[in-house]
Amino acid sequence: MIDFRYHIVSLISVFLALAVGIALGAGPLKETIGDTLTGQVKVLRAEKDALRSSLDTSNAELSDANAYVAAAAPGLLAGALSDRRVAVVALGELSKDDEAAIEAQLTAAGATVSARVTVATAWTDPNLSSFRQALVENLADYVSPVPAADAGVETELAEALAQGLTRSDAAKPDALAEPASILLDLLSSGDNPLITLADPVALPADAIVVVAPRTTAAESSATPVAQVDKATTAARVAILRAAQDRSHGAVLADGPRLDGDLTGVILSDAALTGSLTTVSGTGTIAGQVSVALALNARIGGVNGHYGFGKDEVTMPVRVALPGVDRTAQVTAEIPVVPDAPPVVGATPGTKG
Repeated sequence: MIDFRYHIVSLISVFLALAVGIALGAGPLKETIGDTLTGQVKVLRAEKDALRSSLDTSNAELSDANAYVAAAAPGLLAGALSDRRVAVVALGELSKDDEAAIEAQLTAAGATVSARVTVATAWTDPNLSSFRQALVENLADYVSPVPAADAGVETELAEALAQGLTRSDAAKPDALAEPASILLDLLSSGDNPLITLADPVALPADAIVVVAPRTTAAESSATPVAQVDKATTAARVAILRAAQDRSHGAVLADGPRLDGDLTGVILSDAALTGSLTTVSGTGTIAGQVSVALALNARIGGVNGHYGFGKDEVTMPVRVALPGVDRTAQVTAEIPVVPDAPPVVGATPGTKG
């Protein structure tokens, strides 16, 4: 057992060491310590100034590059999406600036935005799974073609949304088909709407841009994108697949490349990579221009993945698209010819 004398000796040792340190610091080592600290502060200040200068230079170069792309964009995009109607589907709330920037490049390419849709949290809320299952049963009467019986709720909802945005009236190609309007009404109404519509949808879309909400690196480090649950990711992929299947072309407009982002999920799956088009970095002017060019290429039959990350191509190659055919598809009725009256005096089987 440690006795009281041990504690006394320990305390005396501590105070002696403290006294020696104070004496040395205030005496023979004072100048050495002060000079060392002063030198370190000067080095750190110089490094900070150099980093600030480098950052200012990089920001100026980035600003110049963005200005160049913005100036070149009209020439790159002119006529790329002439007469195309494009529905914009946000997979969550977007900032007004991001939404407007993407739409500006679509319209610069000649497209008309036919719908602005935001997918609500109710689309994937685990507490509303029974509600979504019941809704799917109501949607089934208006969906054509009907998904496979084992497709799953996510696919059935995605099909309803895509058909609601793209299905036209065969006799009036410039009008949305009645079943399509009903699908959008069912999806956007009730106590737990699955989507919100910025404006009523009147025109069927030719193509669809699916926009993922942009996540910053700081937000990602606080809540990694990889932690987004699998059900939400599967539902988002289903929306993009249905958009491609039911339109002339669809593109994912994604944010910066981060661990677990939607672009990464698609690029990690060979089947999805070969069938879906993605553009990352759409918070920049380069990415926004690429969205319009990628949609042009996808409508023209070219699938790709565009951006500055791994497995991506820097810029889409523009495709010459044919004009849009909006000819009404009217089924011709075969006229019914009544039987000719018999000729008086004629023998059956002979011409009168």
